[in-house]
Amino acid sequence: MKVISTKTHGVLDYLMGILLIASPWIFGFANGGAEQWIPIIVGAGALVYSLMTNYEMGVVKTLSMKTHLTLDLMAGILLAASPWIFGFSDRVSTPHLILGLLEIGASLVTKTTPSGSFKTANHSHAV
Repeated sequence: MKVISTKTHGVLDYLMGILLIASPWIFGFANGGAEQWIPIIVGAGALVYSLMTNYEMGVVKTLSMKTHLTLDLMAGILLAASPWIFGFSDRVSTPHLILGLLEIGASLVTKTTPSGSFKTANHSHAV
């Protein structure tokens, strides 16, 4: 069931991107290792592709919402599994797992087309 509008998802994208980048300091695992850099990289990537998404909160509007949600899903899976993939689960795993699961959930329950008066960009090169 798709219950989150693309506009709401867009607001959440920017908040989550900032939270991911700040999470090593917020949750106390800013030690220079993979546990620090994975959420920073995922957060920065999310901000970039959010700016490029063809939805209410996008600026460049070259990525389709379906592509955006697929990237969210993949980023969420990577983030949630990263403590075990990169071997730091003995030090920290809860923030990565919870934030990753939130990303996965948001990708699965967000509508794929903007509603209302938003006009999608008409780009022949949209992905």
